[in-house]
Amino acid sequence: MESAKLVDRAKLYDPAEALDTVIKTSKAKFDETVEVHVRLGVDSRHADQQVRGAIVLPNGTGKKVRVLVFAKNEKAKEAEAAGADYVGAEDLVARIQNENFFDFDVVIATPDMMGVVGRLGKVLGPKGLMPNPKAGTVSMDVAKAIRDSKAGRIEYRLDKTNIIHCPLGKISFGNQKLIENFNALLGAIVKAKPSAAKGQYIRSCVIASTMGPGIKINPGKVSE
Repeated sequence: MESAKLVDRAKLYDPAEALDTVIKTSKAKFDETVEVHVRLGVDSRHADQQVRGAIVLPNGTGKKVRVLVFAKNEKAKEAEAAGADYVGAEDLVARIQNENFFDFDVVIATPDMMGVVGRLGKVLGPKGLMPNPKAGTVSMDVAKAIRDSKAGRIEYRLDKTNIIHCPLGKISFGNQKLIENFNALLGAIVKAKPSAAKGQYIRSCVIASTMGPGIKINPGKVSE
């Protein structure tokens, strides 16, 4: 691969140079997504070492986000007015359960609907779609939750191997917008450092485009 030759595998890049390299090595015919993978020095098996939250990226993700909202009465009207793609209650639960309907990227619910939404735990959970107060997707302010989702709110959380995987935007954003998104996301992850975490918090950080090689970032250059 030609693009792989542009990457020094042994080198730890600083963030701006790494993003430059990601842009240069992107050769796909489509606008690739740039992703970041951050390994943390925590143990996700312990409740006091969980790292989870949500942030609206300053420049969004470049992806059109389809939002489904579980709400009733006034809150349902509010959701429709705020531009939700689908709004409903038990009818939507039935559609997801019986018709395998998954034409959406984010699920938002008002707190009073969580009993109903709970029935979908087995199908929404594995897809990372279950509404959660920490992610801002269980809220009485449905209009704000919808706006944030459409504007590029992403959720960051540890996987079983203590790594956070998140999109940073598209190659077409260019270096400046991607670095702004990178700094905002890493800043949020650093702020979320659990007090129980010992030793080096950010162990490694790799960015890559959809089809491109992984580029390692010097963890020391990421604001600790």
